[in-house]
Amino acid sequence: MAKDPKDIEFLYDVELELAVVLGTKRMLIRELLKLATGSVVELNKLAGESLDVVINDKVIARGEAVVVNEKFGIRLTEVVSPYDRVRNLRD
Repeated sequence: MAKDPKDIEFLYDVELELAVVLGTKRMLIRELLKLATGSVVELNKLAGESLDVVINDKVIARGEAVVVNEKFGIRLTEVVSPYDRVRNLRD
């Protein structure tokens, strides 16, 4: 993969879905079927731990939740290099 940003300029207008992951949990179908309004699901991350910023199931950054104009946002505290971000999109 080329390291020169100009080599990927043709990709600049491709739209991707970015997700911020608070945490995850593996569960059995029987647990899934027991979920109801008011159920609490314990996630794998501790309170105060960084949130994962994910594109195509690949972590491209980490950060902390913030509120911006009454909407949630994320302040990035750690970012994968541009080269690795683009390389991860291929995998």
